[in-house]
Amino acid sequence: MDYEDGEELPPGTVGTLYFSGGPSFVYHGDPAKTAASRDPKGRGWATLGDVGYVDEDGFVYLTDRVSHMIISGGVNIYPQEAENLLAVHPKVADVAVIGVPDPDMGEQVKAVVQPVSMEAAGPDLAAELIAYCRDHLAHYKCPRSVDFRADLPRHPTGKLLKRVLRDEYARVQETLR
Repeated sequence: MDYEDGEELPPGTVGTLYFSGGPSFVYHGDPAKTAASRDPKGRGWATLGDVGYVDEDGFVYLTDRVSHMIISGGVNIYPQEAENLLAVHPKVADVAVIGVPDPDMGEQVKAVVQPVSMEAAGPDLAAELIAYCRDHLAHYKCPRSVDFRADLPRHPTGKLLKRVLRDEYARVQETLR
């Protein structure tokens, strides 16, 4: 479904996934988030913030999360594509693609990479990874910069904690003001 206006989308078109028939839920202490999770047209549908599409046969494919969306120059960018691509690069052990504050564009796409070898980390590998993305994706979906870390923040279950990274970059931006 188109997130903004609640219109159903044709098969194969990426949008926010809504469901019906499940148990009712609320976000604890966050009525605004609860309201935002409901179908804007009042059909009784709800979303958990997953982005994806339904194919011609009715199979659902998850592609990202609404909360991970990067808005750069008014364009919505879902970072999962760049993450999936960088994750298979032979010099990358782990990767997170996030939006970081940008004074001109609102946000810019940044890759935070755990390289296979920290000795390889640096401007040459950053340029290689950006070029690799640009060879396979539309340029606006590609990182404009790459930072390297020995480890990325993960929950004990293995879930990548992008919020931790985004918050860190937001704090750095605040100190620069």
